[in-house]
Amino acid sequence: IETIVLFLLEQQGRLASRIEKLGKQRAILAEQPDISAIAELREAYREVGLDLIKLLKFVDLNATGIRKILKKFDKRFSYRFTDYYVSSRSNHPYSQLQQVFKHVGVGAVVGALSRNLADLQERQGSYLSIYDQPASALKDPIIDMINSSVDKLTRSTNFLRFLGQHALIAQEESPSTAGEEEIEDQKYHFVSLMLNLVNTFLYMVNTYIIVPTADDYSVSLGAASTVCGVVIGSMAVAQVFSSVYFSAWSNKSYFKPLVFSSIVLFLGNVCYAMAYDTKSLTVLIVGRLLCGLGSARAVNRRYISDCVPARIRMQASAGFVSASALGMACGPALAGLLQWRFKIYMVTFSQSTLPGWLMAVAWLLYLVWLCISFKEPNRATEADDTPHNRASGQSVDIGQVENGLAQPLLGDSESKLNDDDDDDEEDESEESAQDSRKPATSIGSAYRLLTPSVKVQLLIYFMLKYAMEILLSESSVITSHYFNWNTSSVAIFLAILGLTVLPINAVVGTYISNMFEDRQLLMASQITLLVGIIFSFKVTSTYSVIQYVVSALVTFVSAEVLEGVNLSLLSSVMSSRLSRGTYNGGLLSTEAGTLARVVADCTITAAGYLGIGSLLNVTLLPSLVICAASIACTFLTYNSLF
Repeated sequence: IETIVLFLLEQQGRLASRIEKLGKQRAILAEQPDISAIAELREAYREVGLDLIKLLKFVDLNATGIRKILKKFDKRFSYRFTDYYVSSRSNHPYSQLQQVFKHVGVGAVVGALSRNLADLQERQGSYLSIYDQPASALKDPIIDMINSSVDKLTRSTNFLRFLGQHALIAQEESPSTAGEEEIEDQKYHFVSLMLNLVNTFLYMVNTYIIVPTADDYSVSLGAASTVCGVVIGSMAVAQVFSSVYFSAWSNKSYFKPLVFSSIVLFLGNVCYAMAYDTKSLTVLIVGRLLCGLGSARAVNRRYISDCVPARIRMQASAGFVSASALGMACGPALAGLLQWRFKIYMVTFSQSTLPGWLMAVAWLLYLVWLCISFKEPNRATEADDTPHNRASGQSVDIGQVENGLAQPLLGDSESKLNDDDDDDEEDESEESAQDSRKPATSIGSAYRLLTPSVKVQLLIYFMLKYAMEILLSESSVITSHYFNWNTSSVAIFLAILGLTVLPINAVVGTYISNMFEDRQLLMASQITLLVGIIFSFKVTSTYSVIQYVVSALVTFVSAEVLEGVNLSLLSSVMSSRLSRGTYNGGLLSTEAGTLARVVADCTITAAGYLGIGSLLNVTLLPSLVICAASIACTFLTYNSLF
């Protein structure tokens, strides 16, 4: 580490010296402008920028090496040395880890270089004729490349990046080359992207539009109101299986699985709506199972990962999350508006059946739009851009670093990394340089890539989804029993909860996440969630609306904050081999969250046999236990979350 840090400081000094010399030339040109000299000076600054990017990659490579060494030490000696090492050295006044993981001083070089490049861009534009260059000059691409490298190292975040991380969609570690950008542009089709986002939105609407009325629908079919747990959860049961086959199907096509999804969802919603006239609870549940079998979120996520150019992939990822959040809010809101009751021939339209008919029409219209407008990407082109080739491209970049700034040190550190991996062939959680981007090929291989830190993050994701599902799915039963709320009141309440998603993420992603470490936010949001769950219990003879609403807001908001931080940490501690392929990190998190929803909905129905009066406390008790367990596990792995 000392060798790395001293070399880093030496190279920082050289870069700073070069920038200082170029600054003197810039001062001369400010007095005696020369267009050709300005262009040459700008190119010289860009060369410094490229060397800075190589240096940042060098730091990132060695930071990864340190993490792997510590992980392997813990594994071989069965001693948690990492916790002691990091906690005792990270905040020491003479800490060299600060230079590696926070690269103190690099920010000053980045700032000076970016400022000078931007200034030269403006100056060159002002000296040229409006016919030679557009009036509004574009920002130099090298600045974006530098910012991308710095963001990767510092994990600095903003609203867009924070929101995009919710999707667990693989982002490029470095900007694409011109050839890769051309291939990506050939695969990209804006309308097709919009169709995937609309699919995401409609599916979330379809999931939550029945929540305010599911209990009334169950009662009208002769079942208990708590059977709404099975009705709501049956969609999640089917999604556990559909996520896997849709993820595998997306290896071959995007269009066909989306068509299949639309048809199955159309049929599922028709069955859901017809259950009232057929007086069959079985038809109702079959309809929801079909809706779950049509969950194409794995395809939507995979399309963004594989077919959207790297330069806009973060925006597309944020769009994916935003579409989900808006669908979650719009579903209950639409249910509150569908308060009519009439019959056409023998078909009944009511607040219970109208959600099914509305979604059936929506999926039918979507299917028509899909067939007309979707453009299947060129699979041959995509095959040339496989993770293996991407990994090869990355190795070329590292090779350029070796031939550039630090050939002896970089070559030595990389060979040590490879030797360290090779002498333990059974340790499949460690990636060699050649296979670092090779995707997992089975559930078993994906599971073996899960480190304790990743398992804890998946447990946290399970816990927060369980708590949210308990809150949302039983809301209509609880509020009807204690407060006599009607369907419209429940719909408004759930819609307000859903609408808090984007504002809360905006505050956390823009401000709070820049003030505190992710692991600090992770622990704080879990404790807040635990407080919300405890406050939700009915411990007195009366249960007030204020207690329920406040506790629900605390629980839901803290769960939303926790989800963003959790997925941000999950993306950083998860193996790169889980970033792509069928068995990717997105699929694992989806399965964990879906399984949590299934367990939560089954818990609601099972607790219903004990009586409505006991439903609230009985369903909250597992949430309390799982939340306490996740806090304990987070505490045990806290120092490894870096």
